[in-house]
Amino acid sequence: MKIAVDAMGGDYAPLEVVKGAVKAAQEDQAEVLLVGREDAIKDCLSRLQAHSDLVSIIHASQVVECGEPPAAALKARPDSSIAVGLNLVKDGRASAFVSAGNSGAVMLCALLTLGKLEGIERPALGMLYRATSGAVLYLDVGANADCRPSFLLQFAQMGNTYMQRLFGISRPRVALLSNGAEETKGNSLVRESYKLLKESGLNFIGNVEGHEIPLGKADVVVTDGFTGNVVLKAAEGFSEALLTSLRQLLASRNHYRPALRAVARWLDYTEYGGVPLLGVKGNVIIAHGRSNARAIRSAIRTAQRAAAQNVVEATAPLEERPASP
Repeated sequence: MKIAVDAMGGDYAPLEVVKGAVKAAQEDQAEVLLVGREDAIKDCLSRLQAHSDLVSIIHASQVVECGEPPAAALKARPDSSIAVGLNLVKDGRASAFVSAGNSGAVMLCALLTLGKLEGIERPALGMLYRATSGAVLYLDVGANADCRPSFLLQFAQMGNTYMQRLFGISRPRVALLSNGAEETKGNSLVRESYKLLKESGLNFIGNVEGHEIPLGKADVVVTDGFTGNVVLKAAEGFSEALLTSLRQLLASRNHYRPALRAVARWLDYTEYGGVPLLGVKGNVIIAHGRSNARAIRSAIRTAQRAAAQNVVEATAPLEERPASP
């Protein structure tokens, strides 16, 4: 199983990406295809004094920078590391693609290169949130700002499959993000989505409020991409502020260090490394733009698990279901 990794994507690319890929090869036996400018990747490998038969280089002469408009950038750079990496998946030369680069460009290029699973109206970007009871898959966190109720139903179906395959949860608890637990709460999108989810055959437990996500009340929480992204950014900011405070405490409270380190690890986004783009015909993991080597290694590990558990194939039965109204 080969994992294609965008060596040029992210704030700390290519060095941290290459370092993470080498770690994944050395410690997880991952077979990695580093996609990007060959000279830059070789320079990183030389600086790291790293060599592994499990790491190969696939040259891509162009780079899509973070912040560039996705459509224009992809059109202007057909040999970008994103485009080349996703074509490796399309051609069957890689089982998954990992990128910490321009997330909009990755999503658009995945849609154009790999295509949607038939019957899926819109792909969704999921986030694995660390909760008190384990992982929570929260989606959509940015792929679709405007949604219909049928989109949220399909997000729930795809999220259900993902948590079954990657976390071994036989009947994931599925919930809908709202401003109250009652069925009548929420805007028209939430209320109509509630009706569809209630009749879906999923283990739908009803509405949850934002504060209940980290408490682990559900295994899968669905919402529209606009709301999901706002909640995601707020959670990131809170975690970053808390981590900063914990680091300051670590420097001054020696006897609390073991406990504080444990809490810091619990808050650390690098534990999962990347989030899945669900609904396309291939395994695509999008890592945080600020990913360090540890986060890249974790994202590669997530990609390995997604490919090994046939997440895309497991979602394929949705192709046989007509889209909900």
